[in-house]
Amino acid sequence: MAIFVDENTKVVVVGLTGKQGSYYGLLNRSYGTQVVAGVNPQKVGTNVEGIPIRASVAEAVEQDGANAAFIIVPASVAGDAILEAAAGGVPFIVCVTEHITMHRQAEVFNTLKRDYPNTRLLGPNCSGILSAGKCNIGFTPTNVAKPGGPAGIVSRSGTLAYQSIFELTQKGIGQTTCVGIGGDPVPGTSFIDCLSAFERDPETKAVIMIGEIGGSQEEEAAEFIKAEMSKPVVAYIAGVTAPAGRKMGHAGAIISGSKGTAKAKMEALASAGVLVAQNPTQLGDLMAEALARI
Repeated sequence: MAIFVDENTKVVVVGLTGKQGSYYGLLNRSYGTQVVAGVNPQKVGTNVEGIPIRASVAEAVEQDGANAAFIIVPASVAGDAILEAAAGGVPFIVCVTEHITMHRQAEVFNTLKRDYPNTRLLGPNCSGILSAGKCNIGFTPTNVAKPGGPAGIVSRSGTLAYQSIFELTQKGIGQTTCVGIGGDPVPGTSFIDCLSAFERDPETKAVIMIGEIGGSQEEEAAEFIKAEMSKPVVAYIAGVTAPAGRKMGHAGAIISGSKGTAKAKMEALASAGVLVAQNPTQLGDLMAEALARI
């Protein structure tokens, strides 16, 4: 199985008529993802390599059966696009757009929670989601993925998610789903959301979790793992050498005083029974070790 998306997911791409949207929308389709429509009110009636362009997400839901939205538009309109997709009736939204302001992210997050509680947002500023062999929405490279499980992946960092897929494949360990939750301060989907979904997924036997400095998501995930997870978890925290007060890469990756340090996160995870890697190249070995214990 997979979490959040699978071979039955039908995707509408908001931004398909743009340069990046067309590139990644068509790349996702070439993997086998059902990309059923694009959205651009000014180009209704046209198509992108056979993919029809609709006036709205709601129209794509009604006419094409879309049940997921891939949002790849500029930051100035991305918040509106997320809310329009939710209002259009899709239960799963992936937004890869970066540079959405923290204030706007908070507005969108709270509006979704209040008005569209059954809609899940992945992102913004995330790499997307890959259910290996079934569906890819976003940027995740598929050429290094091995379908079939038994490992799930959730990561704040897109690049490290890609490396973890490679490390697993090199060990002959397949993946169920790789979820890039993004590194912005207000993520639509959290580590705990993904860990909970992986815990329920019968084909996922163990999970890789990749965090970074800043915030408290990893410590909260450690508490959840200790209390709720029956499956082994392997983790890596990026930013061990990052100085306090300096933003490193993602908008949410900043240490404030003694909070949010890699050391504190690693200690919290280790105390929850997680196998903590010292560098990302260890993830494959530690996953093999975790699976051998099952």
